[in-house]
Amino acid sequence: MARPRKRHLQQSLDLRPRESGKRDGRGGTRKGAGRPPKEGRSSERHKKRPKVDPRHPLHVTLRVVRGVGSLRKRDLFQAIGYATVAVAKHDQFRIIHLSIQTNHVHLLVEAASKAWLKKGMQSFQISAAKLINRALRLRSGERRKGQVFADRYNARALTSPRAVRNALCYVLNNWRHHDENQRIVARNWKVDPYSSAIAFPDWKEREASPILYRPPANYRALVTWRPRTWLLREGWKRHGLISVYEVPGPVVSPRVRPRTR
Repeated sequence: MARPRKRHLQQSLDLRPRESGKRDGRGGTRKGAGRPPKEGRSSERHKKRPKVDPRHPLHVTLRVVRGVGSLRKRDLFQAIGYATVAVAKHDQFRIIHLSIQTNHVHLLVEAASKAWLKKGMQSFQISAAKLINRALRLRSGERRKGQVFADRYNARALTSPRAVRNALCYVLNNWRHHDENQRIVARNWKVDPYSSAIAFPDWKEREASPILYRPPANYRALVTWRPRTWLLREGWKRHGLISVYEVPGPVVSPRVRPRTR
């Protein structure tokens, strides 16, 4: 005897948004949704990055994970310095300036396109991570593997002379923003030794002298490119040269214009 044919019934689908504290329904805004913050900080949003205009330099920020310790140590400074050598071969991605702070790195870069920005930053991060892990192993005797940089890098395009000047001051004088200059005042450094500031040719104090400060003989400077974009080469000077004693303020996002009715 043949078995009766199974009938399939159409089920209903409830698309009502889920209310806070209730389990019925799916979707909608709810408490605790989304990517959790890393190490007490909100993560960089994983959204599509905007296109890169080769005329506009970019301010990039990288943060490191806990356990790496302060980056302002000689061995880690040298490790990051070797990483700047590794990416110097890329003509379409150029690190113009950078500064190394306790738990983050600031870079001013020029990129020919979004693809070259991605390629150049990946090359720098991979090289720096390997060299930092190697330096930590030599320091402690214990092998360290794994993540060094905590999150996606933050890249902000600089589209005006004033924005570029503010970013230059923020990157090169960032040690004064964090009061790091007070820790090595006995060495009489006028600029941050953990940055590319020693190679910056346009300090206000250098108008009368071609040499601002002669570093120690064993000092190995970071490898950077000279700027090619007009904004980073000449445009920012419309708003005045930067003093080595200028203390930068926080980075302010571009003002959002109010909607007009």
